Amino acid sequence: MEDGTEYAAHIREDKTVQTVKEHLENVAALAKQFAEPFGAGGMAEQCGLAHDVGKYTKDFQEHLRGALKKPDHSTAGAQEILPICGISGAYCIAGHHAGLMNGGGQMDSSQTSGTLYGRMTKEINKEYQVYKQEISLQRPNPPQLTQLGAGGFTNSFFIRMLFSCLVDADFLDTEAFMKNQEVRAWNGCDLLALLKKLESFLNEKHWLEGKEGLNQKRSEILKTCIREGTDSEKGLFTLTVPTGGGKTVASLAFALHHAVAHHMRRIFYVIPYCSIIEQTVDTFGEILGAKNVLAHYSGAEYDDENEQLAERRLATENWDMPVVVTTAVQFFESLFSNKTSACRKLHNLADSVVVFDEVQTLPVSYLKPCVDAIAELTVNYGTSCVLCTATQPALQPFFKEYAPNLQSKEICPNTEELYSLFRRVRYEPLGELTDEELAQRLNDLKQVLCIVQTRKQAKNVYQLLNGEGCFHLSTLMTPRDRRDALEKIRKRLDDKKPCRVVSTSLIEAGVDVDFPTVYRAYAGLDSEIQAGGRCNREGKNAAQDSVVFLFQPESKYRVPDALKLPVQEAQSVTAGVEDMTLPAVTQAYFSALYKDKGSAVDLKGIVKGFEDGALSNGIFPFKTAARNFRFIENDTWTIFIPCDETSRRMASQLQQEAFQPDVSFYRLLGQYCVSVYQNHFQELYPSLVMVGERLGILTVKNLYDTKLGLSFQNDGGFGLIQ
Repeated sequence: MEDGTEYAAHIREDKTVQTVKEHLENVAALAKQFAEPFGAGGMAEQCGLAHDVGKYTKDFQEHLRGALKKPDHSTAGAQEILPICGISGAYCIAGHHAGLMNGGGQMDSSQTSGTLYGRMTKEINKEYQVYKQEISLQRPNPPQLTQLGAGGFTNSFFIRMLFSCLVDADFLDTEAFMKNQEVRAWNGCDLLALLKKLESFLNEKHWLEGKEGLNQKRSEILKTCIREGTDSEKGLFTLTVPTGGGKTVASLAFALHHAVAHHMRRIFYVIPYCSIIEQTVDTFGEILGAKNVLAHYSGAEYDDENEQLAERRLATENWDMPVVVTTAVQFFESLFSNKTSACRKLHNLADSVVVFDEVQTLPVSYLKPCVDAIAELTVNYGTSCVLCTATQPALQPFFKEYAPNLQSKEICPNTEELYSLFRRVRYEPLGELTDEELAQRLNDLKQVLCIVQTRKQAKNVYQLLNGEGCFHLSTLMTPRDRRDALEKIRKRLDDKKPCRVVSTSLIEAGVDVDFPTVYRAYAGLDSEIQAGGRCNREGKNAAQDSVVFLFQPESKYRVPDALKLPVQEAQSVTAGVEDMTLPAVTQAYFSALYKDKGSAVDLKGIVKGFEDGALSNGIFPFKTAARNFRFIENDTWTIFIPCDETSRRMASQLQQEAFQPDVSFYRLLGQYCVSVYQNHFQELYPSLVMVGERLGILTVKNLYDTKLGLSFQNDGGFGLIQ
């Protein structure tokens, strides 16, 4: 600058300055490191060097020192990078604060459109070009991507991964400077050390030494997963193991052996959004050490266009740990998000193992975007993906359509034999039952599990139960209270005490409980089989005496639209079938469910929008796709429940404007939260203190019960959020 002052990128509270040059070089080095696993280190480095060149202006320097005017500093870098890295780099830099934007078109206004085309044609002050005295940009070699489909989705996916490298590097370097510390990075156990922990655990538990019955078969499955993990080349895998076959630990064993054999970086375990995540985290934590396992639920995430740093923005997760357990909602909505806070973690998926547990729960209307994303990770980013389930969906035709050369490998190929050996229950249809009839049947049994479709019915039937040992489970309860309830349930089951449980479907996916009898409201075949996995799980009783009763709820409970076809197809393919759990039956079910779906497997045109971009010189709808890609269609809000000393202290901290939460705070926050739909949020609004756009603190104690969860006057019973 004319007065000799250095160009500042950031200024700490103690007035220490980080120069633009320092920041650009730091971000470039980090971004290059993040992108190397998929061959884009050179491009990421150039994006890092160019992303903030717009700060080389008098207007920005005055803004940084208190001037109210907020200048646009990202357009300069986007325009500079265009001839260096093409449109891919331009998307990344233009959106490195506000998020990936739509490409737009020639009619867009450069001042108001908010599109990349508008940014590229925007006239800006060229004063920033003084950056060339300190920074030199050079054209890099682009990675050699395998073009899948029409190529548009492949290229847009690459932009998203490159964007992830840039924004995570930007976040981390800025955070390190503002906190006056080293760049935050994982410094715990590596995957080889974790593998040794797993081996020690398996030896201690003698899980590889099962000699008879189901334990012998579990040992065989575990040994097969270890062998295939070590010997198999990277790629796409299926793991089809019957419920009770120990696939949670077996799939972890495959992932660790596979990652170590191929010197891969991380393991991701993706659990259905309808599941209880805590059990898997506890299991992995027991084996690997809790500090080595990150549980990432959902959206405590912030984007901020203001250069004055928001600490909450920096506290969001970037998946930089060796083992990450997350939900399908978090995983796939991040993959299709345009926000910096959601996208920053995506580069960590490259050269990693991703296990999709209960993959059959992927919603049909988003099936193609999900399958294509898995194919991209496998083909272009060195990721090994494992589709893990007891009821393998018929996804191969979808993979073949998008990536014809991508073939999946079954880890445990003797599936028919396994399912015959693990048959532990019989299914019996009952027809319609009223709540009173259902409750009477449950009250007549000492230990029984009942799974229903809606939270409303779960609450109503629970309130009709008599005697001790009655429990209710739904996601209207906090994760902490669900965990406590499950601990009590397991203890009563072990102690042979009365235990009657009414739950929504959250108990089906990976929750380790063992009841002698189960009642299940009619559902899709996969859900009905999962319910059977909670009955006679250890095979201690004869299969003939272990019954899963299937029933029709009374008509006052509306079946969610998304479940109508699955229920219909399940009843159709199982009519007259002796064993509905066999893979051939589930294959027929999913083939029927997916048949003639056409555009219904990409209902919002997510893939189509990106593929069309291949025909228009890379004009991609990033912002539109992010808005449209929602696993849970109804918008949800998060309610924080202060219910003990710890949570009340956290509630007080959240209301302090100066409070700066860190990552560990947000991790604990999730244990006290409940997600609700808009109508319930509006009903609760007078009883909330809002501390974020979609985060409110409950202030009326009697609206939350530890056994029933949140209560509403209008409990409409939306079933799909449990």
